[in-house]
Amino acid sequence: MTAGVSRKSHGLRRPLLLLLLLGLFALVSFVVSVGSGSVSIALPDVWPLMFSEDLSPQARIIQEIRVPRSLAAFVTGAMLAISGVMMQVLLRNPLADPYILGISGGAAVGALGVIVLGMSGVWINQAAFAGALLSVLIVFGLAGRQRSWSVTRLLLTGVVIAAGWGALINIMLSTSTDQNVQSMLFWLMGDLSQSRSAFWHYALLLIVLFYSLSQARPLNAMARGELQAAALGVNVRKLRLSLYFCAALLTATAVTIAGTVGFVGLVIPHMLRLLGARDHRLLLPCSALLGGSFLLLADSLARTIIAPQQLPVGVLTAMLGVPAFLLILHRSQLSQSGPER
Repeated sequence: MTAGVSRKSHGLRRPLLLLLLLGLFALVSFVVSVGSGSVSIALPDVWPLMFSEDLSPQARIIQEIRVPRSLAAFVTGAMLAISGVMMQVLLRNPLADPYILGISGGAAVGALGVIVLGMSGVWINQAAFAGALLSVLIVFGLAGRQRSWSVTRLLLTGVVIAAGWGALINIMLSTSTDQNVQSMLFWLMGDLSQSRSAFWHYALLLIVLFYSLSQARPLNAMARGELQAAALGVNVRKLRLSLYFCAALLTATAVTIAGTVGFVGLVIPHMLRLLGARDHRLLLPCSALLGGSFLLLADSLARTIIAPQQLPVGVLTAMLGVPAFLLILHRSQLSQSGPER
């Protein structure tokens, strides 16, 4: 009896410890992000300046530029990481990421169309969000024409639609002026320099997170296969629809904030699974924390590597994500092969 209680308490402590460590890591990443940039600010001074009421140049830089940018980076990374978890369960494909169904392509066509027309930058976010939702409707409309649509049909439809959006993007890039092309490329590679988050971004993130946590047990069953999930009483069709639209909504919102930022939704879930967070009750909140922290640190590097110039944050996520994913793949192969007997 005592041994059973001890094992149970030990099992509860490990998830709580992981969540606590990731929460502290997110806080440290936020402070580092706020303190990073072309204007050097000592890390011990960041927190006091964040709440300072004076109008010193350093306080204004932190409060008016860096804090809003860091908040936008965190919420974007959290959305992409949660969306990546959902897409990998929905498509039952470890290589699935939030952009695999053409959502980013639709958003890119909308945003680049506004740039080509020379309209105000205020319209870029609205056009990107509209393009992303249009892509969602097209993919679901084509893949879901039959009542019993399959994962393979959804995936193939998304890949084809993404290729079509890519062709339109290439046409826009090849027919635009040099000035417009530079703006387009920064947006396509992911850029947080003008990004700002709004209250509804955080509300959406929390609503989807809490909803997905309420579906954690069906998600655990779904990860083992649709037949096994159905045998356990899971409404597979309803769960697939909710996963698709929640992931699509998070991805569309993230793209409107920061453009196309790759590898966050692909690498973060795999990294956490290697740390033992396979239960979706733990994987989902941990993905939000680690995804936000990862993008915060990538954006910090983007602002400091060649300061005062800035790199698109998508370049840094790719540079960090590629070796991280290769390492994860190598370790997972080693764990599957096990020791030789």
